[in-house]
Amino acid sequence: MTTVIIPQNIGKTKELVAVPRDIYEEFLEWHKQTKMAKTLKLTKSQKQALARARSNFAKGKYLTWEEVKHGLESNN
Repeated sequence: MTTVIIPQNIGKTKELVAVPRDIYEEFLEWHKQTKMAKTLKLTKSQKQALARARSNFAKGKYLTWEEVKHGLESNN
């Protein structure tokens, strides 16, 4: 069995997470890919649609997933 000694003054962070190496390496690969992802540039109409969607969401004007699913099922 491997023994690990963790000093009490590990730094500013008070939380420590231990994960298996393969999961950590998978996370690093994902993180590397997301950092290299390009930023999406929206057109003027897309920006307006996004602003309208955010406004509607803030006002509570949206459908839940269950409502959407029920609507799709009733059309078939």
